[in-house]
Amino acid sequence: MTHRALHDVTVRDQWIPMPDGTRLHARIWAPAIDRPVPVLLEYLPYRLDDWTAPRDSERHPWYAARGYASVRVDIRGTGSSDGLFVDEYSAEELDDGIAIIEWLAAQPWSTGAVGAFGISWGGFNALQLAGRAPAALKAIVTVCSTDDRYDNDVHYIGGAVLGIDMAAWGGTMFAFNSRPPRPEIVGAGWVEQWRDRLEHGRPMTPVWLSHQERDDYWRHGSVCEDYGSIQAAVLAVGGWADPYRDAVLRLVENLDAPVKGIIGPWSHQYPDRGLAPGPGIGFLQETLRWWDRWLLDDANGVEDEPALRAWINDSEPPATYYAERTGRWVAAEAWPSAVTETHVVPLADTIGGERGPVVVRSPQSTGLDAGRFFPFGNATDLPPDQRAEDGRSVCFDVPVEEPFDVLGSVAVTLALTSDVPHAHVIVRLCDVAPDGSSTLVTRGVLNLDKRRGRERADALEPGVEESVAVPLVSTGHRFPPGHRLRIAVSSAYWPWVWPHPVEATLTLAPQRSSVSVPVWTRSTDDGVVFEPAEHAEPLAIRRLPAPAALPQRSVSHDVETGEWVLDVDPGYGGGRAYPDGLLFTEDSRETYRIVDGDPLSASAESRWAIGLEKSDWRAWLETTSRVTADADTFRIINTVRAWARDGGPDAEVVLVADRRFDDVVPRTSA
Repeated sequence: MTHRALHDVTVRDQWIPMPDGTRLHARIWAPAIDRPVPVLLEYLPYRLDDWTAPRDSERHPWYAARGYASVRVDIRGTGSSDGLFVDEYSAEELDDGIAIIEWLAAQPWSTGAVGAFGISWGGFNALQLAGRAPAALKAIVTVCSTDDRYDNDVHYIGGAVLGIDMAAWGGTMFAFNSRPPRPEIVGAGWVEQWRDRLEHGRPMTPVWLSHQERDDYWRHGSVCEDYGSIQAAVLAVGGWADPYRDAVLRLVENLDAPVKGIIGPWSHQYPDRGLAPGPGIGFLQETLRWWDRWLLDDANGVEDEPALRAWINDSEPPATYYAERTGRWVAAEAWPSAVTETHVVPLADTIGGERGPVVVRSPQSTGLDAGRFFPFGNATDLPPDQRAEDGRSVCFDVPVEEPFDVLGSVAVTLALTSDVPHAHVIVRLCDVAPDGSSTLVTRGVLNLDKRRGRERADALEPGVEESVAVPLVSTGHRFPPGHRLRIAVSSAYWPWVWPHPVEATLTLAPQRSSVSVPVWTRSTDDGVVFEPAEHAEPLAIRRLPAPAALPQRSVSHDVETGEWVLDVDPGYGGGRAYPDGLLFTEDSRETYRIVDGDPLSASAESRWAIGLEKSDWRAWLETTSRVTADADTFRIINTVRAWARDGGPDAEVVLVADRRFDDVVPRTSA
């Protein structure tokens, strides 16, 4: 990258007025220069004053030093912004986002050109705002996000309820949205403002479970409904350890606007933060070139670069943590790429398929070694050795005689017969080493009720064979000689997939089933090079010790009752001491239970305790979220209790809220 002079950076807080009079809290990092500059926006519900402050400090000042005003805004009803939060990606959120962009473009210190960026939530709404096509929004960078809110988010997977995050992420957001505004920002009425939030807030899980098919609720905010609506230039970034990586390939394939994609080995993190799995890249430098091209009209040639730059992981022994993956970068001039060849293997020609029809009836505990849905780079996030899971599945092995690279989406077609009207099928692709160790490469899920479309529910006719397509999440992986490519098929996958009320027995016909593998055929060096990661000096926070030395992830089995328990610390960041004197604490656990042979025994629970404290105030809260189901309904129970001390240690402690929500939602196709 060409060297550029760095500017001094100013930082100020700002209220941004919305058309209805609501004020949103913003922080603006700007170069200390006397001329208008382009503006970058990151728009989130996660609290710029504390929770995202460490990562905000790494990137917003970095952009400002290089000539951009970089702005971080808290969504309505979150952080210290006024108003009430109603739901993720709501019409209010997007309307406010358009108003923010227009406000930023109209400021005297702005050139009128705006870019939007973000990871996860911020990546989602950057895409969705681009779909609204405001004139000032020239470009976006969307990281670990999706174009499809129904089938590629934290709610449903393959049309099945995503038990692990439908419950846990709902519980997490219930806890996060229950936090107070900061007294230093909103003033003396902070306790009453917090009480108003808690009195009007509701958990989101019952809403999500009320839409078990792809309906208008999910179409809202899903830019895959109209790719042509996006006019801003899009740089889409993802990681092979992140569940949203398919969206990068779909965006590169379908957008008419300028678009490029990058997929690395990364988890659900910005790829410059040094979090596992690496190697990281100079992500901020890459994005700066993107902003320079589309916001400054700098003819730097980014539009001439490959459509997709992707990392292909080497084969490595299974592990729940890789500090860095070994592998290589490849480049595709277009996507789909002419360099990939589809190899179709009939399952009847595999080891395991030659024996004729096979029965798939997996224990309900299948899936406990699935790993975390959202890996964040923690020690236990990734799937361990899959041998136990393979033993609960039906496996078809393809011997690898010559090395080959898989890049793209593997598809499996299965000829299935079910003995009950409602069932799931789960397919895993594993790399099996000569010693028998099995590394999970990718997987796919299909709720067979949704085999004819995610917008509808069609019960199976027991005893009647059907051919179903199960797309696996895209991957980049090298299979070495002497290994086996394994297709493992199961009928259960707890807690990723919430089970149907009755266990199914599936009969699979290998002679009418197959796997299609996209093989990357170019073995030469594609010359993809990234600069080392840079960022601004991070905020000087001090990590606080955990309140209890519990394992990050544990599985237990009561042999007498048959109950399996998965207990997880999601590890979102823990306690921190901030330079401004804030002590922030968070303690959370997720617990998933099921009994083999009893799908109605499934339960998912999330518990949170959060505290914020300075010398002259304190706020703390406790939440619980629990999901269970019988044959006809889901039951979702949420509780929140919150306390405040407005003053020093001797000030009165008041109960701000003590609420319980008990919701029952009919099961339609889940």
